[in-house]
Amino acid sequence: MSLARSLILTVVLSALAAGAGAWGGARYVVSHMHHAEPLHEVVHDKLNLSAQQKQRIAGVEQDYAVRRKALEAEMRAANADLARAIQQSHSYSPEVQHAVDRFHMAMGDLQKQSILHVLAMRQVLTPQQSAVFDETVAKALTEDAP
Repeated sequence: MSLARSLILTVVLSALAAGAGAWGGARYVVSHMHHAEPLHEVVHDKLNLSAQQKQRIAGVEQDYAVRRKALEAEMRAANADLARAIQQSHSYSPEVQHAVDRFHMAMGDLQKQSILHVLAMRQVLTPQQSAVFDETVAKALTEDAP
């Protein structure tokens, strides 16, 4: 076998072994992850909401959906600005910094709106429902915390 063929075979086998190892490792990690139950599922499926609570929460969710879509559109626009600025300057120019700041502002606003949304939903719940809700929120916020 020639040196070139040996090198190619070694590279191919190394790539296959690395791919198999990465795939196996990823499967192992994913299978051992414990995700918090999604808040939406808890609210709608586990809290036994009354008809009035369902109606009020539906209104809260509709209001949030409008604000979320607007902020997500702002984030996409900021990313488009960032792409243009990077293409034009190929450096961390003032235009790049402005686009990054614009994106961070929209992302921060989205996080604030999400928190306000969660707190608005909580206001609709009974004390017993709030206890389950609070536990779910705490788990979701600390799931990956050390």
